[in-house]
Amino acid sequence: MSVTETATPSRRRTSLKREVGLVGLAWASMGSIIGSGWLFGAQKALIVAGPAAIISWVIGGVVILVLALVHAELGAMYPVSGGTARFPHYAFGGAAGASFGWFSWLQAATVAPIEVSAMITYGQHYSFAQGWLTPTTGVLTTSGIVVAVILMALLTSINFLGIRKLATANSAATWWKIAVPLLTIFVLALANFHTSNFTAANGFNPDGAHGILAAVATSGIIFSYLGFEQADQLAGESKNPRRDIPIAIIGSIVIGMFIYIALQISFLGALPQGTIGATWADNSSTALYTTFTGPFAQVATLVGLGWLAAILYADAIISPAGTGLIYTTGSSRVSYGLSRNGYVPTIFEWTNDRGVPWVGLIAAFVAGCICFLPFPSWQSLVGLITSASVLMYAGAPLSLGVFRRRLPDAVRPYRLPAAGVLSPFAFVVANLIILWSGWNTDWKLGVAILLGYVILIVSRVFHLNDKPPVLNWRAAQWLPPYLIGMGVIVYLSTFGPQGAIPLWWTSSWSLRSAW
Repeated sequence: MSVTETATPSRRRTSLKREVGLVGLAWASMGSIIGSGWLFGAQKALIVAGPAAIISWVIGGVVILVLALVHAELGAMYPVSGGTARFPHYAFGGAAGASFGWFSWLQAATVAPIEVSAMITYGQHYSFAQGWLTPTTGVLTTSGIVVAVILMALLTSINFLGIRKLATANSAATWWKIAVPLLTIFVLALANFHTSNFTAANGFNPDGAHGILAAVATSGIIFSYLGFEQADQLAGESKNPRRDIPIAIIGSIVIGMFIYIALQISFLGALPQGTIGATWADNSSTALYTTFTGPFAQVATLVGLGWLAAILYADAIISPAGTGLIYTTGSSRVSYGLSRNGYVPTIFEWTNDRGVPWVGLIAAFVAGCICFLPFPSWQSLVGLITSASVLMYAGAPLSLGVFRRRLPDAVRPYRLPAAGVLSPFAFVVANLIILWSGWNTDWKLGVAILLGYVILIVSRVFHLNDKPPVLNWRAAQWLPPYLIGMGVIVYLSTFGPQGAIPLWWTSSWSLRSAW
């Protein structure tokens, strides 16, 4: 099987340009991982799980690392634009490929608005921005939504400059984005670290396993680790994808794990004891830390590190903007890949003189602006994006299993060790994260999935793409029972409204059925 991006003889539809090197790929993934998650994740996880949030970060990192290893093999095998949307297509044909392609686009298009929301939330530090957010709920006001749309337009317009300039700008920004969290970890650990905080309030692990697992999915932990797949999404524009993609994917996750675990420890230890209430989830006036809109910057201010707080408020603009920028890039490449596979209208392959798929950029901008209406705060978007992401990731281990059986002798620049165990395990943990996200998030994801099928059907019925795929319904017959079954499990579990099935029974049942 040979998969390449070739030029199309059309005035408006051309091939992408291979201009991105190893550093550009690695920093695309790293720049996506270090975004708004580090600004809020430590606080949100501490509220959900208490100091045991440290365990949540370890679990989340291991889970994402396993999924990343699968993507490293596939990305090097098939270096095509929008890779995560296309691996299931190559493995299972049209019906499954269309489904996972939509999951991939949904995830990519919804990250930029959450990064914009983070910029506005931290921006409350400045007087001119204080009317953009409702203080008690964190929800965007009307003026806040207007500002959010303007910021989305700015991120989108920068993408029109072309992949080479974008990769250069992102690489420069990523050095800053890595340096600031490392500086924060070091300074807070030296200036104000209380070991007694680890057993303060209602203890180290107040909500047991349920709290630890819920924090993984709902407090921004998995969301914070997302982004490694950006190297796959840009593979069609990589100079040497077979060598560079595995290094970029695996390296970005390892660095991200170290930074996020250390950030959680430093935030917990640096909290002034007067900001901690009777419980870690206490949102009364005695639990000041739960009300922080800029957690790390406000801790720095309280412990007398005003200079660090100033840097953090500046970084609250740079880090989320960089992540939103690269995800806007990724979403346009995913829609480009979906069109190449025949799922969505051909216009998504139209590129400008710089090789930028501009129709996909506009579609991502519109979808991002719509997100501000039903999900007007950072926290409300986290769960949806997490579930959409791991549902997208779930297609990769399934695809890898198919390729190992059908193409055992294919060239694999990176070969996943123990794939017979790790690949099914990666699929299983993706399902568990969906479970831990809870029904309030997953039913909204279900609605978004149905909307995607409507778009795909309209494109096919009205012949909006000149290369309609063979759908291969038989190869995808497992997909409807899988999606419906996961919905039923979540609904009946302790993470749903019924609560009829105990935590460990639900998790073990998901493990057995997914395996």
